[in-house]
Amino acid sequence: MAAPDYSKYLPLSEATYYILVALDEPLHGYAIMQKVEAMSEGTVVIGPGTLYGAFSTLEKQGLIAMVKEEARRKYYALTERGREVLAEQLRRLHIMVRNGKDAAASLKKEGAA
Repeated sequence: MAAPDYSKYLPLSEATYYILVALDEPLHGYAIMQKVEAMSEGTVVIGPGTLYGAFSTLEKQGLIAMVKEEARRKYYALTERGREVLAEQLRRLHIMVRNGKDAAASLKKEGAA
């Protein structure tokens, strides 16, 4: 059986990647914004407009789903498809990092020669 084709979802933007990674547990929007900023060491800061636009898109794509609503807070979680797309993005990033390290090592050797 052929592997599923996730090309219509990939590559993920940095903000979308972090939103999906943050959803290793169901969270509401404000908690996601805080977690993304912490995980990214402050390099990615997502505002409410960006986050809720991303929620809409990710829900339509079937990557996340609202799982509960409590005191006007909507909690979202990854779907099975969302987990699979995130795993494929991680595989792609692993390849990129490996190739980047190889290139950096080659450049370092050339610079020392």
